[in-house]
Amino acid sequence: MTKTVIVGANHAGVAVANTILDNAPDQEVVMIDSNTNLSYLGCGTALWVGRQIDSYEGLFYTKKEDFENKGATIHMETSVDLIDFEKKVVHCVTKDGDTFSEGYDKLVLATGSTPISPKIPGNDLKNIQFLKRFQDGQAVDHILGDETTKTVAVIGAGYIGVEIAEAAKRRGKNVLLFDAVDRALPNYYDKWFTDDMDKNLADHGIELHFGELVQEYKGNDKVEAIVTAKGEYPVDLVINAIGFLPNAKLGKDHLELFKNGAYLVDRHQMTSDPDVYAVGDCATVYSNALQATTYIALATNAIRSGLVAGYNIAGITVESEGVQGSNGISIFGLNMVSTGLSVEAAKKQGLEVTYTDYEDLQRPDFMKENANVKIRIVYEVSSRRIVGAQLSSREDIAGTIHMFSLAIAEKFTIDKLKLLDIFFLPHFNQPYNYITMAALQAK
Repeated sequence: MTKTVIVGANHAGVAVANTILDNAPDQEVVMIDSNTNLSYLGCGTALWVGRQIDSYEGLFYTKKEDFENKGATIHMETSVDLIDFEKKVVHCVTKDGDTFSEGYDKLVLATGSTPISPKIPGNDLKNIQFLKRFQDGQAVDHILGDETTKTVAVIGAGYIGVEIAEAAKRRGKNVLLFDAVDRALPNYYDKWFTDDMDKNLADHGIELHFGELVQEYKGNDKVEAIVTAKGEYPVDLVINAIGFLPNAKLGKDHLELFKNGAYLVDRHQMTSDPDVYAVGDCATVYSNALQATTYIALATNAIRSGLVAGYNIAGITVESEGVQGSNGISIFGLNMVSTGLSVEAAKKQGLEVTYTDYEDLQRPDFMKENANVKIRIVYEVSSRRIVGAQLSSREDIAGTIHMFSLAIAEKFTIDKLKLLDIFFLPHFNQPYNYITMAALQAK
């Protein structure tokens, strides 16, 4: 009987375990995680902290007992301090300090990522928080509930930073948003879109400090100010949302790594050791936009990689279809979605691309409920294949990005998109749909 040990029991690890247990019930599955809980949807933290949902309970979609009922063994609040890859043994330590070992036939590393912590003066002060685990959300929520917490500084204007800035503002706090670059959300959107988000944030009272690198935290016991090259700002809470690094310390001396330190895996999620798989934020993915291996830390990628590894371990040969890095955000009613590469990201990766833009109402102008939509389609100059798309609106345009994700995966060209059959009904869209119009204007 094959025994699989899974180190890490959040999205990727959960997907591996469920897939093996559902498809190969004769196999033995052991799950190990250092946390007290599993399956926490961290993307919902800002919704809960900002009181857009009533409680956090719904952010957990499974529990320890669910796996035990399927026959798995699960060790929570247990850390792995060493893996003997030659003898195929995982050495564990419980929260009480007890030690034990688990042998394996197959090992899955689902250790995720760790928050980037700037090594600057004052980084050990209290009230400097990160947002990764459920406990981090609890701590931020508790501090925001303190009436003495008046001003919040968010460091990093990526997805997590922008979302928690909105949440803190919804809690009635004075919010300062910092980033070393000159705009919000630069990794997923071009400036045509981020200009709108920057204005949206400012219009809702968030104080923007872009192009400011935080150099120091000041305070006695708790943080009282942050310092940049442009000034010193009094604060009561700092939420650090700079980003994450792959957590690959357990296998870094044995397994082949990607240039950023993530485990390098093939299309079956197998590492350089054929008995070891890596999934989720600690591993690489294959980008269909780039047509190359890369690193994209998203929960959706984690789940899909877990499914692929689980099927292969269960004896069902499956290859990853690759990813597009599809994503979205909704801040104060402004919705933005993207997939693949922005123009800026494509150029950084050495792809020669161009793009086509279009802007119009979602529906015919005789419809009362209506809002503007912006779309950009990015395509490669030589092949003309679509490699990215971005949309923004106060309408719900999220579903449109799925079509572009599929287009990238299938190497669909901008020219084929020009005559794509797209239905029309005034309740939903225009007879000359903005997708069609953008494609028709492509060079």
